[in-house]
Amino acid sequence: MDILTEALGSMRTAYPSSVRTEGRAPWALRLPPVLGAGFHVVLYGTCWLLPLGIGNGTGESTGRHEPIALSPGDVVFLRDGGGHVLADHPDTPPVDARDCEADSAPPIGTVSLGGGGARTSLLCGNYHLDQGRPHPMVRQLPALIHLPTRHGRHPELAAAVQLLGSELENPRIGSTGIVPALIDSLLLYILRAWFEDQPAASAAGWAAALRDAAVAPALEAIHEAPATPWTVESLADRAGLSRAAFARRFTTMVGEPPMAYLTRWRMTTAARLLRESEAPLTSVAAQTGYGSEYAFAKAFKREFGLAPGGYRREARAA
Repeated sequence: MDILTEALGSMRTAYPSSVRTEGRAPWALRLPPVLGAGFHVVLYGTCWLLPLGIGNGTGESTGRHEPIALSPGDVVFLRDGGGHVLADHPDTPPVDARDCEADSAPPIGTVSLGGGGARTSLLCGNYHLDQGRPHPMVRQLPALIHLPTRHGRHPELAAAVQLLGSELENPRIGSTGIVPALIDSLLLYILRAWFEDQPAASAAGWAAALRDAAVAPALEAIHEAPATPWTVESLADRAGLSRAAFARRFTTMVGEPPMAYLTRWRMTTAARLLRESEAPLTSVAAQTGYGSEYAFAKAFKREFGLAPGGYRREARAA
């Protein structure tokens, strides 16, 4: 069971949106906060990113951060979609993104701005992720992730960036299908690169949990079979630890006790089934470990504040 793919899939609300940004020095673009997570890929040239109001994961802004120099192949991921500025130089006055019109030529639209100086080309966009109920793995990520791909770093991510650059520079037959698929898969490459960057000896939280010999198998079991009547004891047996030792280890890394995470994943799975399928409530209840529709509805309403039927109607209307 691929926990990273499952966790991100549980948060997705729509396909990613993106635009190509072409800047000629001097240029600067102020981007407002977006719902979900923002990203940028430097396809050509160099620029600066000036974070504004990047959050700390608690809903509070930590203020202005130092400008970040970006080079060809660099990738930036903004966990909470915080507002920021992209510019050829930190001192260049920015224009608002809402004042710029995009050329809608395929495979994606292009925004052009600036003067007649050095060129920078970026792929900019956001992943539509439900921040109202973020998966704890995503919630533990840094507010801003900067991944350089030059000099042999992150070869798979670098290859995806190169493919995107090639398709955007020279669109050919199939590009309108290839580019969105590459952008969609880029999120997995970004997060995999970040998790694999964390040193094994000092990794903490989910970065440690995903490679831990005891916690990772327990997470895989929960994700693969949420309907199984798991207990702390049965998960601890799979991990080869005592009940108390396993519970402490799991809670420290994952951020919540095993049974709390099991309930979370059952409810997350149920919500996705209600949104994406026509399965009757009795079937959804059975697939998420509840012996009766009544018990399932009670647990679901406690978690979401809505009965399953009401949640399904609202999701379909949205």
